Amino acid sequence: MKNPADTAAKNALLNILFFPGLGTLRSGRRLAGAAQIVIVLAGSVMLVIWLYNVLSQYYGQMFGDVQTAPVGWIGVTGGILFGISWLWASVTSLSLFREASRPGAVPPPVLPPPPPPPRTFPAANMKLDEADIQGALAGLPQWRRNGDIISRTFQFKDFVVAMKFVNAVAEAAESAQHHPDVDIRWNKVTLALTTHDAGGLTEKDFALARYCDGVASGILA
Repeated sequence: MKNPADTAAKNALLNILFFPGLGTLRSGRRLAGAAQIVIVLAGSVMLVIWLYNVLSQYYGQMFGDVQTAPVGWIGVTGGILFGISWLWASVTSLSLFREASRPGAVPPPVLPPPPPPPRTFPAANMKLDEADIQGALAGLPQWRRNGDIISRTFQFKDFVVAMKFVNAVAEAAESAQHHPDVDIRWNKVTLALTTHDAGGLTEKDFALARYCDGVASGILA
């Protein structure tokens, strides 16, 4: 976000040191900026015309018989116009500085919204309430609940593949120290999960169920 005081300083330098009216125009004061630019351009043109006439008469007198004509008023008028534009632009720059230094001129920084409070989850070995169980089951559509037990039957193409799945589940269960009941019927494997120590279903059951689904998807793919 641009600081208004810095912007005002840049526009003031443009007005005073570079070109009167340009900083005013950049600050959003279009009418005043355009008027200042028109006046300074008119003054500059008149100064150029005055200088051209002075030099023409000077060299004309040096190399020929040229009658001089009063042209000083052109230079004076051009200088006055240039001065008016410069002074007007300077006053505008001071006004911009005052506006930028007023309390409240600098908008407060836009802060990101605070993060939502962390969601709390039951401990892995804590028995889940009914709402948590229903929410977890929603993500496991192929698992069925029977009281405090969830179960699913997986079917594979043959006994070898079924045993490959059982071995993968056994390794994960042993690592987690949470062992399902396993029933093997040739190419069908039924897993039943519950947490006996907690007296019901816990997050450990649903975590292992999700893992088993992933293993089965990889084997069946």
